[in-house]
Amino acid sequence: MPLDTTKEVFITCAVTGSGASHNKSNFVPRSPKEIAESAIEAARAGAAIVHCHVRDPESGEPARLPSLYKEVTERIRESDTDVIINLTAGMGGDVVFGPADSPLPLRDGTDMVSAEERMEHILECQPEICTLDCGTMNFSDDVMANTPAILRAMAKIAKDVGVRIEIEAFDTGHIWFAKKLVEEKLIEDPVLIQLCMGIPWGAPDDMNTLMAMVNNLPHDWTFSTFSIGRNQMPYVSAAVLTGGNVRVGLEDNIYLEKGVLATNAQLVERAKNIITDMGSTILNPKQVRDKLQLKNPR
Repeated sequence: MPLDTTKEVFITCAVTGSGASHNKSNFVPRSPKEIAESAIEAARAGAAIVHCHVRDPESGEPARLPSLYKEVTERIRESDTDVIINLTAGMGGDVVFGPADSPLPLRDGTDMVSAEERMEHILECQPEICTLDCGTMNFSDDVMANTPAILRAMAKIAKDVGVRIEIEAFDTGHIWFAKKLVEEKLIEDPVLIQLCMGIPWGAPDDMNTLMAMVNNLPHDWTFSTFSIGRNQMPYVSAAVLTGGNVRVGLEDNIYLEKGVLATNAQLVERAKNIITDMGSTILNPKQVRDKLQLKNPR
């Protein structure tokens, strides 16, 4: 397959995530203030989009309280930093089974709620983008549960309030269902999708699997892709070479290089250098808004 290098690339910074990385690096933000400040620094470094989860400010454990999301979005907006806010809608679909010989009852950590509750913070905060994890998968040792009915309901809620969906695809079947949602007009053009690679136990991040994912995308869809850990920066090049856009950030990787902990801004700077060294230019938030036809809440 010939190279399809993207000439104009936008960078998404995934600021904090919901994993245990906060126990491994002091640079992983916990409180709404820290998350907002890290997002602002990433935007100033060159990220057009900041993808935000929230955490319990004291423990750092993943949370989904609308009040935490509201504080993050308000702090970013009040800073007058021009950046596109992308809030996760992936929380509230966690199922933790017992051992193989006794899977029920479900264990602590299960957090399975309605589509409406999962989207409550989206309605309140009105971000320009929210994510939709487009399928169920074994997520490490637990299950990330997203039934077709729940996904249809969540997509409709986002569509009705004019929030652009970023489809998150962790395997090829997720792309298949995303196409169905587009066919049913629950996701409108222009379609935006994130190919999430290397996350146990979804699509591995080898190049054959990435190309299988890319080759299954309609040509008029806009895609980004990323991998986790040590392959985050190599995937910056892979994204550009395959015609996509770039995601980096502490949600996916906490190191700038072996043994050196990173900030979000440093990861964005490193990605920006790779992109420009490849001969591509970096899109700013206004250019991305125009490309994706986003509703600017300002």
